[in-house]
Amino acid sequence: MVPALAVIGALLALLTGCGSTLTTTAPEVQFTKEGELSFLRQATAEKIAQIDIEIADTPAERTQGLMYRRSLPADAGMLFSFDSAQPLTFWMKDTFISLDMVFVNDSKEIVSIARSTIPLSEALIPSSGDAMYVVEVNAGFCDTHGIREGDSIDFARTSAARVATGGLRSDD
Repeated sequence: MVPALAVIGALLALLTGCGSTLTTTAPEVQFTKEGELSFLRQATAEKIAQIDIEIADTPAERTQGLMYRRSLPADAGMLFSFDSAQPLTFWMKDTFISLDMVFVNDSKEIVSIARSTIPLSEALIPSSGDAMYVVEVNAGFCDTHGIREGDSIDFARTSAARVATGGLRSDD
């Protein structure tokens, strides 16, 4: 019995680092520009605002989204791209920053905006119509820039990102 207790004690000492605390948090993911996105006024197609974007166009990237991030640059966001327009539902699980979620149809028209979402909430946030894209930006961005339903978006992947991933273009 004593040898078993000694082994357990030694394992506990190793796991606790002889008094140090274990770190269970992963390092924060930093923003990586993969493209640019413009918000355009409905009636005039005038540029309202432009942001740098990360692009989530694979199932794994869409699942990860902005989870575990503690910050997002003011002029940045994430574009989620799906294969077809459909009713979409998002949530804020494991997302530490409040966001505006902009749901966009296959014609790149904004169909709904969920403003100032609640960090870490598991409440479902649905689009109000079929959406093919979702743009996530810092909470308050849409109000600050006067972005509303009926406005539209346009985007392009940067050359370096396109070469690296062979991915999405705004005309896809």
